[in-house]
Amino acid sequence: MNRRKFLSYVGCGCCGFILNSCSTAPITERRQLKIIPESKLNAQAAQIYQQVKEKEKLITDSKLDEIRDIGKKMENSIAEYFYQAKLNDPTANFDWEYILIDNKNVRNAWCMPGGKIAVYSGILDVTKNTNGLAAVMGHEIAHAVAKHSVERASRGAVLNVSTQVIDILSGGKLSTVNRTTGMNTVGLLSQLGLMNPFNRKQETEADYLGMIFSSLSGYDIRETSKIWERMKEFNKGKEPPEFMSTHPSSDNRIKKINDWTNQIIIDYPPINAS
Repeated sequence: MNRRKFLSYVGCGCCGFILNSCSTAPITERRQLKIIPESKLNAQAAQIYQQVKEKEKLITDSKLDEIRDIGKKMENSIAEYFYQAKLNDPTANFDWEYILIDNKNVRNAWCMPGGKIAVYSGILDVTKNTNGLAAVMGHEIAHAVAKHSVERASRGAVLNVSTQVIDILSGGKLSTVNRTTGMNTVGLLSQLGLMNPFNRKQETEADYLGMIFSSLSGYDIRETSKIWERMKEFNKGKEPPEFMSTHPSSDNRIKKINDWTNQIIIDYPPINAS
């Protein structure tokens, strides 16, 4: 088989596969590519989460109760929103769980696929209050609701396969570049030019959806921009240029959050999830 026919077959096969694997993110309706089974990632996430629980020092006081209370309100509000909208609930198969990790040096939180959430005690210095904590949790929950992990894994798989195919069709030119430079130059360029911008797009979407979920749950989302102002102060002088980061810059983030706030309050008022 000559190279042109091979390229044609590969292209047609990939396009058909990708088209059948496209879906949309909830609410934003952004087109997504998802070829990795969500159930597989959820199972892997549950195993990793259990390992984290066994390894880390956990806090089980009233602050964890507050985290669980916020989480429960969001669980119910999200499910009720999709029920009232007559849409499939993306959290229907979630097994929600919350932990508070005792580490003041880490100002972070995350939500694994399937609703496995961790908050580090260091982030509490930034959130300051219940509305601030709800904003952070809403953002992390939004990543899971929008299936961002599934999407990233799928894009990574497609990029790896595409790179290998291009290397074959180009007679190994990509491999030659890597050998010449002594590093994975092609991978680095792909990261900066493709994956980082895509990850920033996901982060922006999680900001937007997180504010919606917080508002639906009855929290004051006007606190969201204040959190990022405080985070900006904590990270002063340590923030990398945006093009090198998987996250938007604090300034861009704060501007968009302020632009969205009033409209989200109007369009997504607290929902009765009782």
